[in-house]
Amino acid sequence: MNRELGSLGVHSNQEWLPPIGSVTGQDVLSDVIRLSSPQIGDRLIAVYALGSLAHGGFSPFVSDVDAGLILEDPIRESDAKLLLDLAESVRSIGSPLHSRVSIFWGTPESLTGRAAGGRFPPLDRLCLFEHGRLLVGNDRRSGLRPPSQTDLVVTGAQFALDALAEDILARARDPDTLVAAGVRWTTKIVLFPARFVYTADTGREGTNEAAVQHYSAQNGAPSAELVRAALDWRTSPPSREHAATMLRNGLVPLYDFYLTDHIHRLQSIGESELAGAFSDWRSRLLAT
Repeated sequence: MNRELGSLGVHSNQEWLPPIGSVTGQDVLSDVIRLSSPQIGDRLIAVYALGSLAHGGFSPFVSDVDAGLILEDPIRESDAKLLLDLAESVRSIGSPLHSRVSIFWGTPESLTGRAAGGRFPPLDRLCLFEHGRLLVGNDRRSGLRPPSQTDLVVTGAQFALDALAEDILARARDPDTLVAAGVRWTTKIVLFPARFVYTADTGREGTNEAAVQHYSAQNGAPSAELVRAALDWRTSPPSREHAATMLRNGLVPLYDFYLTDHIHRLQSIGESELAGAFSDWRSRLLAT
């Protein structure tokens, strides 16, 4: 979930239905593997599919293409640039799906917390632990432990502040501008709160399907119809007008619920600064 913000399409002017072409998500993963071998060499232990290409629910309209790489220890100073260059090499192939690739990486020592470095935030490490699909190499997850629930809540909250807050404040009362950003970003805006609540409640990865079911089952959770609709929009996008109408009625109550929920959670684990930032976000949202 901790993607580069640019790959999420923030403030994009993409069409409501982005072009997808004939390339598949598996094609992109194959290119990750193909380009990894010459760049990383014998240090490459394993490559995994992550996200919806691992646990199901992939949509060529909206999904990211996530790969996880495990390298031999120790982490080298040059590894971060090496992996950034690898991601750029995959994106430069040029298809819409290639442009959505995100590569997470680490070593056995970094993934178990015995060494610093790598790029495998808690939410994505949880995906590797629970759902990672081995593509090539030797499976090295046996020594992994899932991130703590506190780490998951804090990481998800910080991601929301960085990636969602300003866009929600700018667009919540004018959903036509959100729809103009495209179906990909619109569905993410709606589904992220449900996924964060699911992960905070369960300590498990908030896949879209599980999160929507969990959110819909909660007593008093507002905008459940919007959340369920956004799941359907991932594969069968509606008209812009229909989407804008549902967003106009449901987006602010959805985020009010999510922010209120997480203010209490963050306060209870002593994250007063994050809780204060969420309180400010909620106040500004309700004042718009």
